[in-house]
Amino acid sequence: MITLLLLLAACLLTCLGQVSQKCAVEGWRGQPGGWRMKLRTPWLWSALMCLGLGLLVWLLVLQRLEVGIAYPMLSLNFVLITLVARFVFHEAVDRRHWAGVVLIITGVVLLGVEA
Repeated sequence: MITLLLLLAACLLTCLGQVSQKCAVEGWRGQPGGWRMKLRTPWLWSALMCLGLGLLVWLLVLQRLEVGIAYPMLSLNFVLITLVARFVFHEAVDRRHWAGVVLIITGVVLLGVEA
């Protein structure tokens, strides 16, 4: 049970890091200034923190699961990021993309049943 929670935490932290990256670059649009100003962006630091913590949690996951099972479970990130892209950033997601999401979820469920 703890392994599943760690795996979900790694996925969520990675996704939060990626969403923070998107928010950081969206905030940079139309802003004059060089890298100094961009390096002060809170979203950038949030991304670094989430991705760093996600890495540490991922190392804990790898101590408990075989990499052949654990790594495909990270494909849940594609599902979560697709949902965020659609419902938070209002990006278009076509039927083919949704079909891919369904296939990913199916694969994760099949792997989870075996693990």
